[in-house]
Formats: sequence, structure tokens, C-alpha cells
Amino acid sequence: MATPDLMTKTNGNSPIPRPAQTERRGSRRCKINQLMRIRPSDPERDHFEDLRGSASVSRSGVYFQTSEKGYEVGLRLFVTMPYSNTPSALNREYLAEVVRVDALSNGLTGVGIKLLMEMGMQHSYSFTPSYK
Repeated sequence: MATPDLMTKTNGNSPIPRPAQTERRGSRRCKINQLMRIRPSDPERDHFEDLRGSASVSRSGVYFQTSEKGYEVGLRLFVTMPYSNTPSALNREYLAEVVRVDALSNGLTGVGIKLLMEMGMQHSYSFTPSYK
């Protein structure tokens, strides 16, 4: 007896093809909770600073949940990831764009961002010169 193909179902006599789902992501996602600092890159926009943990991460994007209401598709952001405020931390900052905004049943908003380019390393310490 032949085993049915994983891509088909049978109705007793002949296989019925399943509709194929198209994967739109360019790379696989991993469920990683990594702290991020997120803020708008446009100085004309209302400023906010959002500290959030990621829900899933890929090579070119991040998805997270937030209570911040300032996100909309097309918004450009500065994203520091992973983020730490310890004095010796080396944080990476990226320019990103919001590509998805979901109203979630838990009252939060799901936000998907695409990482456009790395801005460079960011130090979390502040330098204040001492004058004598």
C-alpha cells in the first residue's frame, strides 16, 4: 500500500492537492527575547522611546509586542539591539522600518520591523570632561 504524499490529502479514490502557502520571509525566524531600545528616526515625528523585548528575530527583521501607540507602517526607526545600559556595554544601532502593525487580542500591538542598515556600535556611557 502506498503512503500518501505529504502535500496531498486523499478522498478515498484520488489525491486532492493542498493549496501551497507562500513563505514571504527572506530568512527563518528564531524565537528570541532580546531587549531593544526603539525610537523614531524622524525629528519631525512625536518622540517616544520604547524599551521592549523581541518576540522573534531573523537576519533582516524583528517582531515584538508593545503598548506604544506611535507605530505605523513606513515609520523609520533607530533600533539599538541588544540593548544594555551598563557602562561597558557595546550596543549595535540599526536603521529600521515598520512593515507590519497588528492589533493583538491581549490589548498590545504587534510590530514587525525590517532592519535596513547598521548604524554602528553605540556605547552606553556618557563622557563628561572634567575641567580643573
